[in-house]
Amino acid sequence: MKITEGTLAEGWRRKAAGHVLLHEVGLPPVAFSRAELERWAGDGEEDGLRLLLDEDGTVHGHHGPHLESFATRDLDLVLYLIAEDAMGRRGGSVEEAAHALERIDPVWGRRFRSGGLDEAGTVEACGRDPLDGLAWIAGSWRGQEPYTTLAFFRAAPGESVDAERLALLYGADPAQVAAGTRLKDLKAVDNGRVHWDREWESCCFGRVGEWTFLLHHDSPPGSFADKEAYAALGIRESVWLTATSAKAIYTLDYLRDGRRVDDDWGMLELIWYERGRAPYRRGGELDFLNRAVRRAELDHPELTSTFELYFHALEQSLGLGLPRRDFAEGEVRAAYWAGGER
Repeated sequence: MKITEGTLAEGWRRKAAGHVLLHEVGLPPVAFSRAELERWAGDGEEDGLRLLLDEDGTVHGHHGPHLESFATRDLDLVLYLIAEDAMGRRGGSVEEAAHALERIDPVWGRRFRSGGLDEAGTVEACGRDPLDGLAWIAGSWRGQEPYTTLAFFRAAPGESVDAERLALLYGADPAQVAAGTRLKDLKAVDNGRVHWDREWESCCFGRVGEWTFLLHHDSPPGSFADKEAYAALGIRESVWLTATSAKAIYTLDYLRDGRRVDDDWGMLELIWYERGRAPYRRGGELDFLNRAVRRAELDHPELTSTFELYFHALEQSLGLGLPRRDFAEGEVRAAYWAGGER
């Protein structure tokens, strides 16, 4: 049945009347054009959920005039998403929001716990310490330590991206790469004073699982200038996490087969992420991250940092990893950019 203003209002009235938790929750404001959404933003309306209803019955969810959080013609799904937003804004924990939605409708509770929009069954708990995985680096990375950019590269199934060739193409010193130089070797020169001066022009590289990693600060001029050699690496996917702590800008770039995966949102800022709210468009290209983030929130309430939760979600969904012990003991491969100071 096509969703209209009337069916939407009546559907919510019936649902809200059916459970005490929804008695005080009103239907979010409904706009009928993007211009109307933009006027609300210009009038200083608070950044709550807003609905945009198209003539064909499609309902778009918005937080602000530009960020579309969902689009659907399924009335029950719209009602669920309104309730999810309302329970999330009550101020309790993510577990409390899940419990509230379960009380309203068991299907809604399972849906919330899965992080997706389908009627998922029971989801197994993680059972791991996130700080034993990728999340260990999240806290220091916010301050651009040990590096500003964490880049990961994956080839087609059954193949791998050569870490040494990647580092060389990016501009690493060929002599240090050939010698197998490690981070502890760079830090050993003159009791670490040389590395203190040159750390900004260094990089670390290696491989964990299916992903090759390259960590660095500024990129040297001419990086990846040899396009043919770069293409020969066979990179199918890449993930770039970049921190600019002075401006509190933290971004994610995920590329697959040369195309940015972002649901046309443009630059994805991690700082937008709020606990209990899916960070990306529901049912979109990045919905796998929505699911992983929700699982991280529910499995690890002990983590107070949303960055640690987010990094754990990246590990669980994509398989990203960094060798914590190798960094701590200086065993990770490292080099300075070629042509730098000696």
